[in-house]
Amino acid sequence: MISYPSSKLPDVGTSIFTVMSGLANQHQAINLSQGFPDFDCPEALVEMVAKYMRDGFNQYAPMAGVLQLREKISVKTEKMYGYRPDVDTEITVTSGATEGLFAAITAVVKPEDEVVLLEPCYDSYAPAIRLCGGSPIYVPLALPNFHVDWDLVRKRISSRTRLIIINTPHNPTGAVMSEQDINVLANMVEGTDILVLSDEVYEHMVFDGQAHYSALAQHPVLRQRSFVVSSFGKTYHTTGWKVGYVIAPPALTTELRRMHQFITFSTATPLQLAIAEFMEDETHYRQLPDFYQQKRDLFCEMLQSSRFQFIPSAGTYFQLAKYDTITDEYDLDFAKRLTQEIGVAAIPVSAFYHDKTDHKYLRFCFAKGEDTLQQAAERLVKL
Repeated sequence: MISYPSSKLPDVGTSIFTVMSGLANQHQAINLSQGFPDFDCPEALVEMVAKYMRDGFNQYAPMAGVLQLREKISVKTEKMYGYRPDVDTEITVTSGATEGLFAAITAVVKPEDEVVLLEPCYDSYAPAIRLCGGSPIYVPLALPNFHVDWDLVRKRISSRTRLIIINTPHNPTGAVMSEQDINVLANMVEGTDILVLSDEVYEHMVFDGQAHYSALAQHPVLRQRSFVVSSFGKTYHTTGWKVGYVIAPPALTTELRRMHQFITFSTATPLQLAIAEFMEDETHYRQLPDFYQQKRDLFCEMLQSSRFQFIPSAGTYFQLAKYDTITDEYDLDFAKRLTQEIGVAAIPVSAFYHDKTDHKYLRFCFAKGEDTLQQAAERLVKL
């Protein structure tokens, strides 16, 4: 009889995104749970991928990413945030943002290190920290706007703090950090060895005339100690392509690449070349805030007559809705019942808390066509 080793993540089950999407498929429900668009990416981008495939660009890309794409990332970063990262020493193309996050965490977190997480938070952070032997230190965001209580963050920092992870615009809440938030963070870590991992995959989805404040641009103190993670999948409606990138100062990039080369080594060559060519026209990402704000406004307008309570999302393509006037069910139970009986799938926000805290919120994805959002809203207002 073989004695199998004990699990490294014994309390981690199947991702809530897989669970709810599977339930949506089983019950033929409208899937507003997992964060992917139900509309196509730009046709011109698809044609560019096909062109590079036909032209024979089908072998390994350079480990750091194809040069053309890194050059376009550098130019775009300067235009957006006023800082031009070096293409050779500060930019790494990864197989999706999740790989970038994992590579960054595993590059710097060692046994007994502590990492500050702002909850609710994306579910990949804590497992990566634990696999490194580190300890997640959880700091709850303050309701109802899910803003950061920086005094509480200060209290949770110790001599063992290696990393603080921020996410703006924020998944799942849609909150957006202000310039003041970024400055407070910079002042907090200045003079320490604390590093920052800034998850900015929804950088182009900020609404109502607000700006996205990146750790790259807003404060030199942060730029010198931050990994900044971005996602082409989110920006170009191509989540299935799994293409992202990480910008970091040279010393951190060196460590990140040591991890990256043994995780995926490189990302699909024709996808990188096509994205690089498509980036020559800035129109798409420049129009993205208006594109998604229209969808947010439509979804929120149609939910006005429902019993859900909500504050319109400030960013991302997610909308939180509080349901405590409808039922006192645990959010996972309500989400499952909503899928099975009403035919709309959402994500229970307790899944983003380490202790499954339930504040009676569901997360709906509005990166969907107008007909999909209308059908979903018609069902939700009947509750």
